[in-house]
Amino acid sequence: MSSFSDRRFVLVFAASLLAVSASLPTLAAPDGDNAAIARIIDEGMNRSEAMATASALMDRIGARLTNSENHRKAESWAMEQLRKQGLANVHAEPFEFGLGWNLDSHSLTMVSPRVLPMTGIPVAWSPPTSVTVRAAIVIAPMAREEHFAEWKGKLAGKIVLVSLPSETAESKGPVFERYSDADIAALDKYTKPVFDPDAPALQVRGRQFQGKLAAFLKAEGALAMVKLSYRDGKLVHGEGYDFQPGQTLAVPAIELAQEDYRRLVRLAKTGPAPEIEIAVAARYDSSDLMADNIIAEIPGSDPKAGYVMAGAHFDSWIAGDGASDNGAGSVTVIEAARLLAKLGIKPRRTIRFALWSGEEQGLLGSRAYIEQHLATRPVDPALKGIDSYVAWRNAFPITPKAEYKELKAYFNMDNGSGRFRGIYTEGNLGADKLLREWLSPFNMLGADKLVASKTTGTDHVYLQAIGLPGYQFIQDPLDYDSRVHHTNLDTVDHMRAEAMRQAAVIMAGMLWQAANSDKELPRAVLPSQPAPTDPFKVRDPAQ
Repeated sequence: MSSFSDRRFVLVFAASLLAVSASLPTLAAPDGDNAAIARIIDEGMNRSEAMATASALMDRIGARLTNSENHRKAESWAMEQLRKQGLANVHAEPFEFGLGWNLDSHSLTMVSPRVLPMTGIPVAWSPPTSVTVRAAIVIAPMAREEHFAEWKGKLAGKIVLVSLPSETAESKGPVFERYSDADIAALDKYTKPVFDPDAPALQVRGRQFQGKLAAFLKAEGALAMVKLSYRDGKLVHGEGYDFQPGQTLAVPAIELAQEDYRRLVRLAKTGPAPEIEIAVAARYDSSDLMADNIIAEIPGSDPKAGYVMAGAHFDSWIAGDGASDNGAGSVTVIEAARLLAKLGIKPRRTIRFALWSGEEQGLLGSRAYIEQHLATRPVDPALKGIDSYVAWRNAFPITPKAEYKELKAYFNMDNGSGRFRGIYTEGNLGADKLLREWLSPFNMLGADKLVASKTTGTDHVYLQAIGLPGYQFIQDPLDYDSRVHHTNLDTVDHMRAEAMRQAAVIMAGMLWQAANSDKELPRAVLPSQPAPTDPFKVRDPAQ
């Protein structure tokens, strides 16, 4: 194995040769890894299509709520892009999901004591208003079923504000941030596993409360419910999880910007309750309850060598265009596929690309892929959506399928559009050496860190949960967590072109090396039923 300085010299030298050899015919046989990576860097840095692809997806198509018409449109667009790039076996893999939901328009206006348009968003999969609803508000904070009794007989004909109006929630940290070396070093720590056998039931109960609240409001004759956004700065999200047929919310539900919500509360406390108007034009679609993952491949030369994989979730929420979450990851996967296809040479292992659906509703698409290809866990098939998600994480034993041994590496992107700074090793210390070797050509692009901590909440998690080598990249935070994640600010304006070029180059380069290496990433132990971390824990009855 060459040293890093040797490899960098080869990369720079090869890149200079490419500048004078662009007109040469496509290679018919594999060249060395260094020359291939130099070509990836040259194409990805000098002729990137990442931002044009991002605009085509986010500006022209927009938000991609799972199973919505827009998501279907985006799927067709993505498959066409991948086929144009020359990828093979481009197809959709369906899995059971639930209702489609399409938001055509909405408006929210305070009409007394003065006329004022307000900032808000319907909660996904909540019902439309049949007409414009106009009514006085009532402030009725309810967080548990025990609170219902206090409001019985008081809500008929009202629009109900159901959140406790908390203090103004300005950001305590920087709104925009890039990691320092010290910040990254702080991530280099072992994440201790914790198992609480009572936690799944509590999580399910929390998710089910909104449905019970909406049913109570409907029975009391309320016209709609309004909840407080969890960020300030006129940011709204519209997250909803009641997408199973027959289990949707009973009344229209709105998430209102903190500033508008608190204004209504102040007015109601100091004078006659304000009146507001709500109009929501939304449509349920029960014609196809299956959602789709999009899969494409660059076939390998050795059918016995297995495959490597990259993925990102293609679905988004509805308040913005789904650019940073996770259009950035999806565009990176599409651009990485283009860069590798442009090489015109076959890798040893097949390289597979995935655009997952249903991530925002509980990693449902990547879980479906695992169940179809890699492993199963004993989950009650009657459980759906979030209930099923919670149960799956805690179901044992894990039963590997034939393809389990074939997946050699998976790389995921889902932390906005910040620069890649390195990779999380997920506590698998044995993977450090090979991941560092594969990352070394990109040290000069600023990606040179490995940290031991785990990352959560996205599509590599279930692969890690069954002992497979799934990894996520360390990325500069930018304004992803502070302002953009799931909000109405999630547009292409918050994507960084330089970082998108870098990410696609690194994703392609990592895949190429993983596909051709004689070495394989070590696997974790196949997980088995854990014992409770605290066997003497006593649960608070109020929970």
